[in-house]
Amino acid sequence: MKSKLLFLLLLLSGYINILIAQKNITQPFSPSREQMLKRYKAAEERDSLAKRTVFKTSVTPVWSGPSAFWYRNSLPDSLSEYLYIDPAKKIKRPLFDEIKMSQTLSVLLGKTVHPGRLPIKDIYVYPEGGKIAIATEAVFYNVDLDQYSLTKIDTLPVDKTTYPGLTPRIGRWQSIRKDSISPDKKWTFYVKENNIYLQPFVGGESIAYTTDGTSTLPYGEVSWSPDSRYLVAYKIKRVIDKPVYYIATSLPGVTRGEVKQQNYKQPGDEFSTYEMYVINLAEKSVTKVNTDIIDFFDAPRLRWNNGDNNHYLFERIDRGHQRFRIIEVNATDGSTRNIVDEQTNTFIYEQKIVTNYLPASSEIIWVTEKDGWRHIYLVDAKAGSVKNQITKGEWVVRGIDSVDITKREIWFQASGMNPGEDPYNIHYYRIGFNGKNLVRLTSPGFNHRLLFSPDKQYFLDVYSTVNQLPVSIVGKTSDGKKVMDIEQTDASRYIAAGFSMPEVFHAKGRDGLTDIWGVVFRPSDFDPSKRYPIIENIYAGPQDSFVPKTFSASGEMQSMAELGFIVVQIDGMGTYNRSKAFHDLCWKNLGDAGFPDRILWMRALAEKYPQADTSRIGLYGTSAGGQNSLGGLLFHPEWYKAAVSACGCHDNRVDKQWWNEQWMGYPVGKHYDDQSNITNAHKLKGDLLLIVGEADQNVPPESTYRVVDALIKAKKTFEFLTIPGMGHSDGGPYGRVKKRDFFVKSLFGIDPPNRNRDELAGVSQ
Repeated sequence: MKSKLLFLLLLLSGYINILIAQKNITQPFSPSREQMLKRYKAAEERDSLAKRTVFKTSVTPVWSGPSAFWYRNSLPDSLSEYLYIDPAKKIKRPLFDEIKMSQTLSVLLGKTVHPGRLPIKDIYVYPEGGKIAIATEAVFYNVDLDQYSLTKIDTLPVDKTTYPGLTPRIGRWQSIRKDSISPDKKWTFYVKENNIYLQPFVGGESIAYTTDGTSTLPYGEVSWSPDSRYLVAYKIKRVIDKPVYYIATSLPGVTRGEVKQQNYKQPGDEFSTYEMYVINLAEKSVTKVNTDIIDFFDAPRLRWNNGDNNHYLFERIDRGHQRFRIIEVNATDGSTRNIVDEQTNTFIYEQKIVTNYLPASSEIIWVTEKDGWRHIYLVDAKAGSVKNQITKGEWVVRGIDSVDITKREIWFQASGMNPGEDPYNIHYYRIGFNGKNLVRLTSPGFNHRLLFSPDKQYFLDVYSTVNQLPVSIVGKTSDGKKVMDIEQTDASRYIAAGFSMPEVFHAKGRDGLTDIWGVVFRPSDFDPSKRYPIIENIYAGPQDSFVPKTFSASGEMQSMAELGFIVVQIDGMGTYNRSKAFHDLCWKNLGDAGFPDRILWMRALAEKYPQADTSRIGLYGTSAGGQNSLGGLLFHPEWYKAAVSACGCHDNRVDKQWWNEQWMGYPVGKHYDDQSNITNAHKLKGDLLLIVGEADQNVPPESTYRVVDALIKAKKTFEFLTIPGMGHSDGGPYGRVKKRDFFVKSLFGIDPPNRNRDELAGVSQ
């Protein structure tokens, strides 16, 4: 409690000092080179110190029985402790006597074992109590906790008890199967000469059930109905993806570079196609299913209706991501009907579609943004319509933890439900299928991470914000009330070392109504009377939101701030986890990257804190962030003056198909070209450092090389770093050093340390 109070006072006093000093701000922060070398040295030391000064930030439970668990705490001076929690009995105690355990292990190993540094690799707690099993390297022992005697065993026991828990999501696409035995064990099918043959399982003559398969349109992807009456098969037009290449230049033991390749689908490339057929074994008939040829992704997973083996369901997303359907097929005649048919003028986020099938009740749990916010719906699969909307409001369902079919309840995560709170904070809830009896499990004002006990009676909750220390508790799932405190973060050494805390900041976006949220990192020795350059850590990928929401003692943004920068990160419009309208701004518009919102946010920051110098702004990013960081210089040179761009997907035609068509749409059109960093490279005005790993298998390296080519042709000045053997990365440790050096030179005009002369070695604090 004392540590938490000191922490809050430190945070408050820092903000007060900033406000008091605002009227006296006259000079930009502009250190001498000698001072900057000292800052480099201090930043390195503080990076190491930060990782060694905060303890008990999280609890990783190892469940023992239905609700009890044990965990290990890392303590100062590389010490550890092991603790046991039984929430049903409200017990928290040491898992064992560490002194007695150390004495026992000292005898076993023939050397002194410190009680806080036990050489235990793993532990099993017997539910009946009285003994545990431990692993020391590859040797296992039972430990009698009365006598602390050891009995060698072959391996650690495994808890095989099962409890109702998380309902796993089954993939939308099936894997390839060529040969299979029917569920009734009477038949085996196989594909021969492009056609489907059946043979009695016990042996006998094979029968050709199809004859029109060809080498260009063979049958395949065959699967059985549960009652063995039907086979579903496809005529398939196979498409082999075209390759992309890179050269491994620095392989050990050889004197030549080696060409590497991988098959890689880019926007606009063809997919294999699947034409669906139903084979009736008894009638020896082959019926084409009344649905369009599937020309996007793979053959779908089939879900046969419970107790009705004449119908099955499959999911289909159309290319362009603007239509999603759940289609029912009547196997007797190949007719179809749409159970769900969602269409949009922008896009449907395919990877975030959630469907949970409940065959016993012929219902489907469906998560969609069709009302403008991500919510849960209950679908009547027999009627082919939505039975009711389960969740509703101007907030977002973030995920489903489990579905209780017996109680007809859904356990889910959501954000944005609490007024006045950061709308990205994750909270946990439970609700009935009918949309009633909503139970909140987590307290407002924090970002939560819950782990449920195997019996689902209790949960472990670790909650924090970027500037509120983590707390761990156990709560009861019936009402969300706290059962017992588990841990509070020990940050006494962190606070004593003078670390500054980030600030959560929000301001209105381009529409003047929507709050844009971000974080601000300042140097630990922040002088409120000076103006500091701003560096934005940017990643505007529409697949998620990216501003951190939990406490972290260390990280690149704080480390970079120590050099004398204000470092910020912002989630602008076009990113995920807000309303559909907020997200839709990215549609065919990745070049926007939320820049109007980001710029307004930084202007608002500077209005509140004049220490933020908007005349010196840099930005950096990796992958989509690499595209964004260069885009900032090309499309907003009046604002951004310097950028470091690592492994950017600079042209959405060069990058992977599934990611780019999701947001930029299909077919590939002029808008791809208009927003390309390659096309617009001639507009470069600010300072630029490009970084790429030559072995990038995520975004082809030529995405960056083509920018380099365009910049050279436009006679532009820039820096370029390619790293042999490195994959998709920000450049690794060397690249991060070069990034810092680049901003020091560009925004301060100071030459960075000359490491060839080992300049930092002689620098003292």
